[in-house]
Parts: sequence; C-alpha cells; structure tokens
Amino acid sequence: MYASDHRKMQRDGYSKMQGFVALNTDMQQHETLALFNGKPVRDRMLVFQQPELDDNEINEVIDSLKSGWLGTGPKVGRFVNDFLSYKKAKYGLALNSCTAGLFLSLKVLGIKENDEVITTPLTFGATANVIEQIGAKTVFADCHSRDFNIIPEKIKGKITNNTKALIIVHFAGRPCNMKEIVNICKEHDIALIEDCAHAVEAYYGNRSVGTFGAIGCFSFYATKNLFTGEGGMFITNIKKLYNLANVLSNHGMSKDAWKRFTDKGFRHYKIVSPGYKMNMMDIQACIGIHQLNKIEDNWKKRREIWYFYNEKLKDYPCETPLDEEPGTRHSYHLYSVLLNIKQLKCSRDTFMNALQKENIGVGVHYIPLHIHPYYKNKYGFKASDYPNANYIGRRTLSFNLKPTLKREELNDIINAFDKVCNYFKK
Repeated sequence: MYASDHRKMQRDGYSKMQGFVALNTDMQQHETLALFNGKPVRDRMLVFQQPELDDNEINEVIDSLKSGWLGTGPKVGRFVNDFLSYKKAKYGLALNSCTAGLFLSLKVLGIKENDEVITTPLTFGATANVIEQIGAKTVFADCHSRDFNIIPEKIKGKITNNTKALIIVHFAGRPCNMKEIVNICKEHDIALIEDCAHAVEAYYGNRSVGTFGAIGCFSFYATKNLFTGEGGMFITNIKKLYNLANVLSNHGMSKDAWKRFTDKGFRHYKIVSPGYKMNMMDIQACIGIHQLNKIEDNWKKRREIWYFYNEKLKDYPCETPLDEEPGTRHSYHLYSVLLNIKQLKCSRDTFMNALQKENIGVGVHYIPLHIHPYYKNKYGFKASDYPNANYIGRRTLSFNLKPTLKREELNDIINAFDKVCNYFKK
C-alpha cells in the first residue's frame, strides 16, 4: 500500500495538524526584517535538519565504549543485518560515507579511465566527484523542472559506445522512473547505480529503491532521515560485487579485524588488492541501530509536516513539491520549494539570507554541478546546457523536515516565511 492507498492517511495526518500554525495577524505587511536590523521571529536559531538522539542511542554507545571495541565489530554486523532486512537485499557493507559506496560501486563494476558515466547535474558533488576520481568522464543528463529527478529520455540522448554506467539520484526521497530507467540500462548494457542518499524509506511499486540496479548506496550523514553522524551503506544482490567491495573497503585485506581477533583464534590477513579505508565504526552503528527502529514513525511525522507545508504555502509566491506518483512511496527527506522570483524584489539567496536572519535554518538543494568551477572549466559547460537544473538551482529553497519539530517551531517557520514574502513581494 503506497501512494494510491495511503492518500487518505496523508489527509488524515494533515488533519491532525490543523490549527497547528496561526499566522501572526498583527504582523505589518512591511515589518522590518532582521536582515535590516529588525526583530527576528525567533530568539534562537532553528537549525536545519538538526539530528536528535535519545537514551537508546546513548546507552548503546556507552555499551560499546565499555566493551572496549570501538572499530568495526559486532554492532556494525547487527546494523548491516537490520538494514538488509529493512531493504530486502542480500548483501551489504556499512561504510564511512555514501561517497565511499559510490566510489566502490564504480571500482567493482570495472569502470576505468575514459569510460563515460551518466548522472544528473542536480545533486550533491559526491555523485559526480567519484566519477572524476575514478578517471572516467562525467556526462550529465537534465532533470525534470518539477520533480527534480533525472529524465529518462535525456539519459537516452547521452548514451555513446563509451557509456558504461548510470548513477541516478532519488532526489529528496522521490523515486525515479525505475521502469524506464531499468529498461534503458538493459537495452544498452549499462550498469545501474542508485544514489539513495535521500531515499532510505522509498519504494517504487512494491520494491525498495536501492535494489533495482547493480548497487544501491545510502547516506547516514547527520541531516539524513537515518543518521549515524557520518556513514553510509552499500547494498547489492550480486555476491561477486559484494565480495570485491568487501575487500577493497578494508585496505584490500582478506580478513577484517573483527574476524582476526575473535575467540576462534588469530588468523593472518593477506593483502589481495591495494584497497581503501572505508569501514564504519561500532560507535556509529550504535546510533544507526536505534535510528532504524524509529524510521517508520519518523517517516509518518515527516509526511504530516510535508502536507502541512503544502497547505500553508499554497498561496505564496512559490511552487510546492509535487505529490508522490501513484505506486510509489516518497521518503520525505527534503521539502524543497521553487520561489517565484518574478513576483519578488530579491534573489533566492537574499530571500534565504533573510530567513536565516529570522533564525530559521533553511537549505539549498542544489546549485547544479555543471556551473561549479571544476565541471564548468573542465567540460566547458554553460548554465543553459541543462536548463531545468539551472532553473531549479536559482529558485530552490528547502524547509526543515525534522520529525521532532514542535508546534511553536512550525509556527515560527511559517511566520518568518510570511514576513519575508510580504517584505519582498512586488
């Protein structure tokens, strides 16, 4: 039961929040912004996507500290098994980042210098940086201007004889069009890697994202729906890829430290490949274990906040996110609006700075990669080469979706947005 079956749940969830925010009706239309030395809406900064822990995580960390095992050990193994069960995948590696997972993906798939890898320009730098680090060529395909995900037809137009892999990004937790993308990859014999940094809880049809391609990579950075502070996960249903990644992620050793120092007796390791240092610590896994236990409850809370924002922001000069597509499940990781800058007397950056001065933390996801200096200079990209990504990059603004947001905090977010809109509207 995903999109079609839980729309009523979404409405019910929103209805629980009716009356959650009442705008400050005493606010004057052009009340001086804190940006211009006015009084801010909040006295203290409401940090964007600030992680929150409780005694479960803290006690688990203390248990590991007392055990004396701080590196990769039994807690990592437990976390991996729990995550694989949640994602319905066969093999997994807990790593120090999603970036490490993406890099390993290219390595174990045999991507080499001068191969071409297609991805979206609307993503965090790591998605494309790993392509460059491997020595391959980054090829961008534009995204949709409204759902922010890569366009299958644009992927087709970028395929050449040198195309060896495709890295898709389930932006903000919205699943890409996996039916078309999988068909394209099969037709052209292209390896598919899923960047699921935003999409732990997402489904396409009855299948969890991260399991459609050869490899799925997840981020557990501090702002993610499931966090360990730093960290990531590499999952696959292909044993050969798992075995290769397992060795490469831990210095190219044939045995990891936990297996060498158990009560079964010491076993020597062998260096079988010049590998990397990419493993997760038990300390991180302690947090992940309990965050995973909370993930469905937190997902429901994010969903309620998402639809609350949709209702409260519908009459403002911005485009709110599209509903999820039928037959899919959105992770609700980011709530990103597109400001209608033609109706405002300021740029997105000025608008964002004004909200920050009101002590409302916001984010920008993202400035598209093709206009960043490295990619622009190396490949000669122009902003107009990827018009949809460029359009989004100049207008997007992300609101806080922390599941523990309190009534007064949501009240402050909407009041601050109202205050800034009123000040800058034409």
